[in-house]
Amino acid sequence: MSEYDVIVVGAGLAGLRAATRLAEAGRDVVVLEAGDAVGGRERTDVVDGFRLDRGFHVLNPAYPAIRRWVDVPALALRRFPVAVGVRVDDRVVRLAHPLRHPSSVPATLASGLVRPADAVALLRWAGPVVVSARAAKRGPDRTLDEAWDRAGLRGPLRDAVLEPFLAGVLADDRQKTSDAFVRLLIRSFALGAPGVPAAGIGALPAQLADTARRAGAGIRLSHRVVSTRRRAHGWHVGIEGRDAVTARSVIVATGLDPSLDVPLPRPRGLQTWWFAADEAPTTDGALRVDGRRRGPVVNTAVMTNTAPTYAPRGRHLIEATCLLAAGATEAAVRQQLAEVWETDTRSWRLIRRDDIAGALPAQDPPLRLRRPARVGDGRYVAGDHRDTASIQGALVSGQRAAEAVLRDLSR
Repeated sequence: MSEYDVIVVGAGLAGLRAATRLAEAGRDVVVLEAGDAVGGRERTDVVDGFRLDRGFHVLNPAYPAIRRWVDVPALALRRFPVAVGVRVDDRVVRLAHPLRHPSSVPATLASGLVRPADAVALLRWAGPVVVSARAAKRGPDRTLDEAWDRAGLRGPLRDAVLEPFLAGVLADDRQKTSDAFVRLLIRSFALGAPGVPAAGIGALPAQLADTARRAGAGIRLSHRVVSTRRRAHGWHVGIEGRDAVTARSVIVATGLDPSLDVPLPRPRGLQTWWFAADEAPTTDGALRVDGRRRGPVVNTAVMTNTAPTYAPRGRHLIEATCLLAAGATEAAVRQQLAEVWETDTRSWRLIRRDDIAGALPAQDPPLRLRRPARVGDGRYVAGDHRDTASIQGALVSGQRAAEAVLRDLSR
């Protein structure tokens, strides 16, 4: 029976970061992963030459954890335009970041989607947190719809742009998410230029796994943990079809062990449809939303306009994201995409549909930026449900869990 200082259950972003920190501190640590590859929800599969992430993911290099622990240049990040296309009744309107594309301001104001009063309200709502993240933590937290009402943010900017755009980001089309959390997200969008690694989002955990291994951590794939039982001097961890292992401490960094008495935020689900096409419906790489709200699709993008590496040469990949609860049908998705992209989608081939029931944990108000990593019995928990529902939150939670283990072991 193998013995370790620490066993990390789950090779997602949180587990990999925790293992790296522990190994760097000289601890004997192993990561046990049930799947056949690292990454958790951040996985990429190659299907018929197309790179399909498991759901639509973007990586924001503005996140502090990314700047600190990830070699972004090595990922060859392909960045989306800092803009959004909005399908309205008679045309598609493109709204761009006003500070990065000041020449777009006149067209934005002429679009009819951004009335001066709404632009002022948006600045009143988001401006302070763009200047300082601390602004999101001041005062009582509310639901997003309540905060927008208080700020006076109404009209087409809210209904046709912000609501459909954020529905795909938050998996919430009723704006019941924490206002503080959303403003922090808006800050990251404003300061960063999100994109995707050339090899797919799975390149991120692959890099983190390489870093963990170089630090001395072991990573065991296809090792499904089925039990964690307390022993006199640590923990006995059962593995399906394999010999058990023991450790002084255990970090649970993937779905919670039923024996852990830890409340978990309810999950929110998303559904992503991946289509292959011989011709792209546009040359624009910007995300597009349906401002008319006529169908289940909350956002769509021609991935190969931003990352040509996502498809074989001469082919194109289009993603369409829906809320999982919407119960979308392929016919409804195709019809809406035809209108949003102003093209015939009948020749597009459906490659795969990803139903992600636990795409992200709900972030209800009041926002809790830190949930305890310690369970109190020698086990610890990590994951974006302990911090914020983001790549940033997952990485920080893994670091916090590792630091808690190191402090306790040093005693």
